[in-house]
Amino acid sequence: MGRSIALRALLDTHAFLWWMADSERLSGPAHRAIAAEANEIAVSAASAWEIATKFRLGKLPRGEVVAIDVSGCIASQGFKELTINVAAAERAGRLPGPHRDPFDRMLIAQALTYDLVVVSIDAVFDRYGVHRLW
Repeated sequence: MGRSIALRALLDTHAFLWWMADSERLSGPAHRAIAAEANEIAVSAASAWEIATKFRLGKLPRGEVVAIDVSGCIASQGFKELTINVAAAERAGRLPGPHRDPFDRMLIAQALTYDLVVVSIDAVFDRYGVHRLW
C-alpha cells in the first residue's frame, strides 16, 4: 500500500532557496511541512526561471549552486517539478488585481489549478484565495 499524502504544497521561490540554504529565515511551520516525508512538495518551473534570471542579473549572488542546476536541486530533495502548461499560463494572465510579478502570478495560478498550499512569507497570495503556509 502506498503512503498517503498529508499535504500537497508548492514552494515559493524564496522558500525553496531558503530550504536549500538551510536558512533560519524559513519559518518553523514551513520547515516542518517541507521536511515531512508524507508531504508532496513541488517547485514550479516559474521558480527555476526566476532563480536563473535573478542570478544572471546579479540579484542572487549566493544562489549559484541552485541556479546552475535547479532541476538537480529539486530532485536531490525529493521534490516534484511542476511544469507550466497553457491553461496555467492563461489563468495567470487573467488573474485580477494590480500584482505585476509574473512569477508570483504563475505560482498563484498553479496553486489554484492544482489545489496546492503555497509555502511563502508573501501575504499577496492571500488576496487570491490561495491557501498559504508560513
